[in-house]
Amino acid sequence: MTKADLINRVYGAFEGISRKEAAELVETVFDAIKETLERGEKVKISGFGNFVVRRKRERPGRNPQTGQEITITARRVLTFKPSQMLKTGLNAADD
Repeated sequence: MTKADLINRVYGAFEGISRKEAAELVETVFDAIKETLERGEKVKISGFGNFVVRRKRERPGRNPQTGQEITITARRVLTFKPSQMLKTGLNAADD
């Protein structure tokens, strides 16, 4: 699913809004999530899951092509933990 698909779903779900307004709604939601994560805060969407920014320390690594040892710099990474409802729904789809 792409952002355009989401915009089309929002546009189709609400009568009386234009496609441009649907795009603005989707953009506003994404911007709010992005800004919250950039501040290092958790985003919890009930029934869907949690987005959490975690810090990774600097650590030794190895270039797989050359075998040369390198230092992997410290950085922040985004993780997602699905809610139990989402996990259940995904597994129910296999039945």
